[in-house]
Amino acid sequence: MIELHVFDDPRVQSDALARAVGDALHASLAAQSAAPGTGARRATLAVSGGTSPRPFLETLSTHRFDWSRTDITLVDDRWVPETDAASNARLVHETLLKNEAANARFLPLVDVSQALDAHVAALNADPQRLLPNVAVLGMGEDGHTASIFADAPEWHEALTTARPFVAVHPQAAPHARVSWSMQALRQVDRLFLLIAGQRKLEVLQQAAAAEQNNAISKLANDKGVRLDVYWCA
Repeated sequence: MIELHVFDDPRVQSDALARAVGDALHASLAAQSAAPGTGARRATLAVSGGTSPRPFLETLSTHRFDWSRTDITLVDDRWVPETDAASNARLVHETLLKNEAANARFLPLVDVSQALDAHVAALNADPQRLLPNVAVLGMGEDGHTASIFADAPEWHEALTTARPFVAVHPQAAPHARVSWSMQALRQVDRLFLLIAGQRKLEVLQQAAAAEQNNAISKLANDKGVRLDVYWCA
């Protein structure tokens, strides 16, 4: 199910999404505190990289929240060092892990000191890598979300594996990637999609109208998934 939130000002869009994400994280922490049992109660937020999320991440960093009980990770990242301009981890450090959010714990997806496949296997075996409570996705004009590219050799695996992480080698985009799998995304409690422009809205609408061979269509046509779309013209 898609719920579309429409904005004509990117600053208003960023602020509205930051409030919604904060509310979702707060609700997750509150639900955990009310549940029986002991142990540390934490919430996990997964965010996207690229240029579009930068204003949202900057805005979110200023919102007061219990960041000390929050883990920040990524929906996906390119297999490059954190110093590389293409690194989503670098973007998160520059935009989100500061101001009020400076006390959050960051869990990167990439460690180029290891081989890619070995690193992904280690991520899948890591008990700290909990499923995100909240995730903010992006979307390409080809309909990919996270790094689940239809042209990648790992396309079928990314859609069907029960493991949370996959290595992806897209054919039409630079760099190998580490990405959450489709099965993992389907299990996230609150999924948000941040997009802008008429073309991306059209891609989303076409993907939702009938199932297509792209990741956002797989999510949009899953009856068990609610996708809150924050779109700015």
